[in-house]
Amino acid sequence: MIQKKKIRFYLLGLLVIFLGACSRHHTSPAVLKAENYRHHVEHFNRMEDENKVSTISNAQSWDWMKANIPLFDCPQDNFQEIYYYRWWTFRKHIHQTPQGFIFTEFLVDRNYADKYNMISCALGHHIYEGRWLHNQRYLNDYVHTWYRGNEGGRMKKMLTFSSWTADALLNRYKVNSDKAFLVDMLPDLESEYKAWEKDRRTESGLFWQSDVKDGMEESLSGGRREQNARPTINSYMFGNASAISSIASLKGDTNLSSLYHSKADTLRNLIENKLWNKESQFFETVKKRGTGPFAGVREAIGFIPWYFNLPDEQYDAAWKQVSDPQGFLAPFGLTTAERRHPEFRTHGCCKCEWDGAVWPFATSQTLTGMANRMNRDKQKALADTTYFRLMELYVESQYYRGRPYIGEYLDETTGYWLKGDQERSRYYNHSTFNDLIISGLVGLRPRADDVIEINPLIPQEKWDWFCLDNILYHGKILTIIWDKNGEHYKKGKGLQVLINGKKAGESGKIERILVENLRQ
Repeated sequence: MIQKKKIRFYLLGLLVIFLGACSRHHTSPAVLKAENYRHHVEHFNRMEDENKVSTISNAQSWDWMKANIPLFDCPQDNFQEIYYYRWWTFRKHIHQTPQGFIFTEFLVDRNYADKYNMISCALGHHIYEGRWLHNQRYLNDYVHTWYRGNEGGRMKKMLTFSSWTADALLNRYKVNSDKAFLVDMLPDLESEYKAWEKDRRTESGLFWQSDVKDGMEESLSGGRREQNARPTINSYMFGNASAISSIASLKGDTNLSSLYHSKADTLRNLIENKLWNKESQFFETVKKRGTGPFAGVREAIGFIPWYFNLPDEQYDAAWKQVSDPQGFLAPFGLTTAERRHPEFRTHGCCKCEWDGAVWPFATSQTLTGMANRMNRDKQKALADTTYFRLMELYVESQYYRGRPYIGEYLDETTGYWLKGDQERSRYYNHSTFNDLIISGLVGLRPRADDVIEINPLIPQEKWDWFCLDNILYHGKILTIIWDKNGEHYKKGKGLQVLINGKKAGESGKIERILVENLRQ
């Protein structure tokens, strides 16, 4: 019986790999050779016992990765290792169900999860990360399961946690151009939005949430039963309203598009006028459903408005806190609450406290928001080196006992993973990383139009070379190369963008490049 089960797993895994390979564009990587990165996966496979086998086993993982992921090459070994490690771990969370493929957050079963061990808290992260896979069936099935897997309706626990799913799906569309899938989801996304309006909108128009329902329990600004107006859910709802407006426009429904554009504008004004604390120069939680005082603490959730490009330049002072050791900057990354606060790290340990320790969930939100801000108009609060240095800390934090590791949360000064010896923490799928490499560091900025926009956030003199290859984007294979002297890749000097192997844009230095011939 055990042998037959293993055979079924093996055959299913081969089918999954085959489907991934068939979904790929026929064009091969233009510069990088996949086999040069196989050794990373062989190392990852050797360093664990694989006590839980997913749909795609460790033995099948490299074939799956070759068929599905962009290839990344750079001179800083730990960046490269963690890039491939995060794809290797992401694959572990793909599971085949009667509804199709889904992604999990934990590999072990949780009693508060929905059917198939799904948890909606990090759904937006899963979509942002997974949008770069060549085989988009995984996300298609996953999204359909959440919204239609309960006899045609939403899964029972989908609204347990705040979410930014509409925004994530719109930003996925900017990579894969699958208009039909996105427009088909519009009724589901609008129905979800209305459910949040019914249950969480206050008289002022702001939304309230408890910290645990934001996935951020034991925070300094709230509690498990407190109904506060938080930057989280309000920013998410702004992002979702903006996305629904754009999706309705794609469908040609101008009335619906106008309605949700108006909802987004209303929320923008409320967030800027009600949640911005002029004294602390930060977006903060407001107590008592938005009618009480400010919570009086800067938290990482105050950066979430930039995740959705909400604030204008007059709020840039908040970003000074990411470079301040009394603010959020710690030896092993960005803390979830400001370090100067008297209650920082006072809630004890190891029961999922968001009172200051480093959570990758929040780190990836902050870095996404930072990349958005650095890609807009000029600003003075963030130095050209800031994003790279914080990514460097994020990379350095993803090790445990000398080996690559991603878990729940870690000590900000020692880098010790606070649940590192618990099986539930291993391979925790609760954040993004590779999306930050692709859209932030290397700087491929997804767009809905036919323009390719590249703007690397890598300091000019930091790396002499790097390459991101085999990127499936709008149905084409993109390659982004930086070769300072032209000696490493032998393809010429400077920054180049290739479409299906042919040069489409270039610059002699690391800077923004716009290529307008994507469809040619």
